[in-house]
Amino acid sequence: MSNNSNMQNSIAKLLDGVAVEWKPLGEVIKSLKTGLNPRNNFKLNTSDAMNFYITVREIQNGKIVFLDKTDKINNQALELINNRSNLEAGDILFSGTGTVGKTAVIDEKPKNWNIKEGVYVIKPVQEIVVSKYLSHLFNSKYIVNEYSKKIVGSPVISLPMSELKKIQIPIPPLHIQTEIIRILDIFTELTAELTAELTARKKQYNYYRDKLLTFKEDEVEWKALGEVGQLIRGNGLQKKDFTETGVPAIHYGQIYTYYGIFATETKSFVSAKLAEKLKKARYGDILLAGTSENVKDVMTPLGWLGGEIVFSGDMFAFRPSNILNTKYLTYLLQTTPFQKFKEKYANGTKVIRIPAEKFLTFNIPIPPLKEQVRIVEILDKFDVLTNSISEGLPREIELRQKQYEYYRNLLLNFPKVEDK
Repeated sequence: MSNNSNMQNSIAKLLDGVAVEWKPLGEVIKSLKTGLNPRNNFKLNTSDAMNFYITVREIQNGKIVFLDKTDKINNQALELINNRSNLEAGDILFSGTGTVGKTAVIDEKPKNWNIKEGVYVIKPVQEIVVSKYLSHLFNSKYIVNEYSKKIVGSPVISLPMSELKKIQIPIPPLHIQTEIIRILDIFTELTAELTAELTARKKQYNYYRDKLLTFKEDEVEWKALGEVGQLIRGNGLQKKDFTETGVPAIHYGQIYTYYGIFATETKSFVSAKLAEKLKKARYGDILLAGTSENVKDVMTPLGWLGGEIVFSGDMFAFRPSNILNTKYLTYLLQTTPFQKFKEKYANGTKVIRIPAEKFLTFNIPIPPLKEQVRIVEILDKFDVLTNSISEGLPREIELRQKQYEYYRNLLLNFPKVEDK
C-alpha cells in the first residue's frame, strides 16, 4: 500500500505545473501510411516465401510476435509492401481494422517482415513526441474513448486514417514524456517477463500433454469418435434469451471466451419455458463450439462436470460411452493431432465449421480406464499451473496488467484546455 502511495506522490510531483499542449495527431507526425493486401498484388505462402506477413494477430503486448500460423511472403512481395509502408525503427504500428487500437513500436528496421493493409504506420516527429510515449497514449482511457467515436463499419470495423489524424493528443515537454515512458516500462517489462514465462510453461504443458496422449498403433485400442459416443446437436437459444436466474445454459461463443477446460456451473440462465424446448447436456458430456471465426476455436471442448443444463445451436454435446473418461477425452481433443485434423476438414471463411460427420471420424486411442485416470491426474496438475486464472502466473499477469493500466491512465490524464 505504501509503495502505491509513494508512486502516486511521485507522479503528482512529476506532473505538477507541467505545461501541456494539445495538438491533432496529424500535426506531430511525418506520415500515416499502411501496408498492402494480397488481392492482385502478390500471393501468400508461396514455395519461396521466407518472410513474415504481419496482421493484427501478430501485434501482442506492444511487440511483433511471429506465430506458427503467421503467413509468409517472398522477397518480391516484401519489397512491394515496403514501397507503400516504408517501415523504419521508431515507427508505431496501429491496428486500424478488426481489433482497432493494438500498438507496437518498431525497435529496428525490419528485414524479414512487413504488414497488411489495415495495420497503420505512424512516423512521429521525434523532436515533438517520442514513439513510446505516443504508443502508451494510444492505449490510454481518454484516447481510446476519443478514437472509438470515429470507428465505422459492420461487421468488419475500421478507424479511417483521416479521423485518426484529427485526434487531439497531449504533448508535455520531452523530459516528461521520457520519465512517463520510464515509469510505465517498469510495469510492461515485468508483464512481458511473466508472459514469456507463461508461454514457456504452456509449451511445456502442450508437449507433455501430447506425449502422454500419444500411443503406438498396436499399443492400445483405437476407435473413431462415432463408435464411442453420441453427438447431440444444440437448437435455439440466443444470447438475448438469457435471464438473471432460471435453468443453467451455455451459448457456443462462451465456450472459448469464458470457460476453461472444465466447468461445473454456467455463467448464464434461461427461463424454464424455453428450457423445455432446448437440448440438454448432463454430467460427463463434452460440450463443443460448432463455429467460430478461426479454426483454433471450432470444436473447442469443454468437459461438463455439473448437473443438467441446456445449450445453444451452433453447438454440440458429445456423450462418451462408459469406456471413456470425460476428462481424458477433453484433454485428447486439445492435442496437436486434433488441431491438425480440424485444419484438414475446416470449411468457411468468416464463419468456420467442422462438419459433424467428419468430426465423428476422428480416431482416438483408448487405453484402459485406470490408465486414462492416471493421465488425467497428471494433466490436471499442469492445468492448474498454466491455465487457472486464480492461481499462478495468469493471475499475476492479470494483476500487473491492471496495475499498468491504472498508472498509465493516471500519468496520461492531462487536463485539456477547451477551444475558445
